[in-house]
Amino acid sequence: MTRKENPRMIKNFIFDVDGTLLDSNDYHAQAWVEAFAAYGKRIPFKKVRRCMGKGADQLLPEFLNKKEMKEMGKDLGQLSGEIFKRKYLAKVRPFPKVRALFKKIRQSGARIALASSADAEELKKYEKIARIQDLVEKSTSADDANKSKPSPDIFHAALKLLRNPKHDAVLVVGDSPVDALAAKRAKIASVGVLCGGFSKKILAGNGCRAVYKDPADLLKNVGTLLKQPQFRQTYFRAAPNQPRLEFSLILPGPDRKPGSWLQETN
Repeated sequence: MTRKENPRMIKNFIFDVDGTLLDSNDYHAQAWVEAFAAYGKRIPFKKVRRCMGKGADQLLPEFLNKKEMKEMGKDLGQLSGEIFKRKYLAKVRPFPKVRALFKKIRQSGARIALASSADAEELKKYEKIARIQDLVEKSTSADDANKSKPSPDIFHAALKLLRNPKHDAVLVVGDSPVDALAAKRAKIASVGVLCGGFSKKILAGNGCRAVYKDPADLLKNVGTLLKQPQFRQTYFRAAPNQPRLEFSLILPGPDRKPGSWLQETN
């Protein structure tokens, strides 16, 4: 007799990629800084770094006015991607235990989808870097969404590829406030990881039901992640007057060694 499946378990995981599975946020931010500079815009690294998680459509209006968006927005976004691929993609590494985490989730019977603001070609390279090609069932990229996070478009696309499961059987895992906010708008529970550089307070304040250190910490707590009732209540609450989309970083700056900033925060 086969063991009866628990209907209250999480059966579908949707993972963000940059900053969640791969230590790539700093490299993306630096590529943006260099692209802005090429167009005469001197934007401090830290200001760009706070926007990680957003796609070009959401990031560029933070620094360009409407006239600049029309004149240089598309070309500047393309240049940032080219700089990243040429100078930094080869340096990107996965956080520890990503493959082990995915194997454990798949062994439980749950499915995994990726939801990234990267383009489809770049996402395939990410899967190879993290060594998870054989463990990911579905992947959605910037090509599948009209707007990037915090719009819920990318998560709606992932749900569709997963054959529209019940939302209470789905859990989003991400590193940024926009991941949490997009999940909330898609009416999906989310948990956060600190390895992308955003603080526990900010992740929780924007909707994460729980916050873990990194994929290795998720692996240690995978049994908890799989228990669907765990995420029906909010474990962290935002202060009453806290902005709904606030950014706070816990990294020292662009000169650090990738991953060296990681620390526990309260």
